[in-house]
Amino acid sequence: MAAVALAALVPALASCGIRGTSVPVDAGAAPSRVSCKVPAGSVAPAQPDSSPVTVYLVCSSTLAPVERTVTYPKQRPADRLQVARALLDELQEQPGAVEEEAGFSTAVPEDLEVNGPRAGDPQEALRLSVRPEDLPSFALAQLACTFGESGALGRTHAAVLGGPGDGDPQRYACSAEVRTHPESVPGTAWGSPAPGN
Repeated sequence: MAAVALAALVPALASCGIRGTSVPVDAGAAPSRVSCKVPAGSVAPAQPDSSPVTVYLVCSSTLAPVERTVTYPKQRPADRLQVARALLDELQEQPGAVEEEAGFSTAVPEDLEVNGPRAGDPQEALRLSVRPEDLPSFALAQLACTFGESGALGRTHAAVLGGPGDGDPQRYACSAEVRTHPESVPGTAWGSPAPGN
């Protein structure tokens, strides 16, 4: 009798009241076990001719700040374009062993270039060799946050970026939404007209 009851109970428990479905279900990204933090003391100390900077790298589908040091050309203080180029170089550099172990990566193309504003552009504008809206969303978010949060570039919490063509530069804010969901912020809907355009 117990065997019959057990035989009837097993199929009922196996289904648990959840019906199968032929529609795929997106349960989101798998949980991450990376820390997204570089251990204290692992950043090289600033040398007399270098300066500490913060760059935003990709980690677990978000952006996180990472401290690095850069060396500017001998003239001090470095001008905006020198700072922007140094920051871009850092974003293009693949993470070191400690950063990689913490889960960091970069999406910024190695061949991307940055130049200063053209005549008629706002003074804070930076022109990229690729239209901002044509960059991967993570790369554009990295640029907006790294440039926008840089003290040497005015820490405006946004970057005014344009491409190589005649289009007006747009303002790309480094908001909490951009930092936590950079993949869901498409370039064409994100940029807003820059003041002075």
